[in-house]
Amino acid sequence: MKRIYASILILLLSFTAFAQDPLRFAEEVKKFENTANNYPEANRIVFTGSSSIRLWVDFKSYFPNDNVINTGFGGSETSDLIHYKSLLIDQFNPRQVFIYEGDNDLNSGKSPIQIVSDLTALVSSLLENKIIESIVIISPKPSIARAALRTEYEKMNKVIKASTELSTRVQFADIWPPMLNPDGSLKKELFIEDGLHMNKKGYDLWIQVIAPLVLKSK
Repeated sequence: MKRIYASILILLLSFTAFAQDPLRFAEEVKKFENTANNYPEANRIVFTGSSSIRLWVDFKSYFPNDNVINTGFGGSETSDLIHYKSLLIDQFNPRQVFIYEGDNDLNSGKSPIQIVSDLTALVSSLLENKIIESIVIISPKPSIARAALRTEYEKMNKVIKASTELSTRVQFADIWPPMLNPDGSLKKELFIEDGLHMNKKGYDLWIQVIAPLVLKSK
């Protein structure tokens, strides 16, 4: 499986666009330095990515029996997470990693293939760590603010989902179905005033998809 990921990575890297400067998040992520010892060593589960993770309302209350760590940061893109991987993921030696990226990437003008290129690079590097038993990619969500890009989001999620099927250690959490009405329209009551970030009702729906994927403590 690792060879398959490596081969696809080589193919996709040719499509990668110039990334924004990750140093714009330097001050924000600095707060995570040397914080691994704040958590028990066993069964660490890292949730990381952009502001939909960072702003998760009452995050810990959704995982009362799990050793979860939230390292979400700003309006990050996948390339930013790659840059700060050691600080936001590696230092914790997690058993499981949940990643939410791609939302801001697409909005900034990157193509789905460019986004999957970055995600593939990130996942490939994480798979090198045998301590990590499971990597879950959370699908970039639909939103009021980015409704005009809905078709592009749907295309991107199909490609991301396909990429996760290359390894048994990687899964795809599709949070779109619970966020849509039966007619396919978006549940607008899930969002705060900016139309992009969610309120507690949104995370109440996310957890229905995510909770079954969380590894049970050994």
